[in-house]
Amino acid sequence: MKKGAETTRSPNRRGGAAMRLRGLVRKEFLQIMRDPSILAIAFVMPVILLFLFGYGVSLDAEHVRIGLVIDTPSADTASFQSELEHSRYFSPTRIHGMHAARQAMRAHQIDAVVYLRGDFSEKLRRPGGAEIQLIVNGVDANTARLTIGYVQGVYGKWLAQLGNASGRLAMMPVRVEPRIWFNSNLRSRNFLVPGLIAVIMTLIGALLTALVVAREWERGTMEAMLVTPVAMREVLIGKIVPYFILGVGGMALSVAMARWQFGVPLRGSVWVLALGTVLFLLTALGMGLLISTVTRVQFVAAQVAIITTFLPAFILSSFIFDVGSMPVAIQTLTRVIPARYFVAILQTVFLAGDVWSVFVPNAVALAIMATFFLTLTRRKARKRLD
Repeated sequence: MKKGAETTRSPNRRGGAAMRLRGLVRKEFLQIMRDPSILAIAFVMPVILLFLFGYGVSLDAEHVRIGLVIDTPSADTASFQSELEHSRYFSPTRIHGMHAARQAMRAHQIDAVVYLRGDFSEKLRRPGGAEIQLIVNGVDANTARLTIGYVQGVYGKWLAQLGNASGRLAMMPVRVEPRIWFNSNLRSRNFLVPGLIAVIMTLIGALLTALVVAREWERGTMEAMLVTPVAMREVLIGKIVPYFILGVGGMALSVAMARWQFGVPLRGSVWVLALGTVLFLLTALGMGLLISTVTRVQFVAAQVAIITTFLPAFILSSFIFDVGSMPVAIQTLTRVIPARYFVAILQTVFLAGDVWSVFVPNAVALAIMATFFLTLTRRKARKRLD
């Protein structure tokens, strides 16, 4: 009889757990609808950040102010000057004399000087070719390197056009044809926007759960919930489900803006992108729940969430700064940053496609991290007030 009674009661218990879980999820959705700040973080913040970073941050150097010094004007120097003027990378200004050009650079009126000597046209038709002198302001090392590369590219293109016009190109033993893969337009926006999506998802996943659960502790509603028959795992699932749905919505909005607002190509599969998103969201939500479980204070939870999730995602995930150029100790530290793996997945899926040798290791790392944070949160979350 006891076994039979237990058998008849177990379906009721399962049904009661399902009803409690539905009630918890419904409560969280009602809380979300009553708190505009949550919806703002989930949907308004991604739009604002994408616009700010998508249009405001660029690793390209465009309209670089160049002083052009020509000793002896000729048809060749005029043709090369026209090539510089028609390039979107430069804003050339004709300057008379190198002394005036150095003074202009010291006064920050120009960023580089291109000097064509008096024998430029004469040497241009000799076997050795003509040389140009390039002087670059090296205060901003990144812009300086880009300027050198751009000038070399413009000069090489101009020489190729000149060779085609004179028929000398066919006599050249070697012909260089550069090919750029994955980001053929060399738009830094194509590289930055996918990384920015990872930073946004970190904020949505970790910050929302950290703040909302801590808010329940401050308002006393968590204590009221703990005295009910609700199990702690049901409380955690009830917290995760609504914010997971919000995170998916924020991700869909961010991908749509990246694709149609900023023109970033999406060469990979949507399903691969969705799988990576699910794994990362579970990781971020687990981190947020762990922070809120330990701190229980909104202000402290917000500070901890920003320091441990947002800043590492911004600095140590290859979103802007190359991890390979960092010291070995910092490179080792980046291996525990979930955003690093999600940035690699996003940039690969957007720009290269479904590259399994990249996706699988990063997805496995995210799955391990999600399991770790959710398991640790479950162990730390107990139906006790201490």
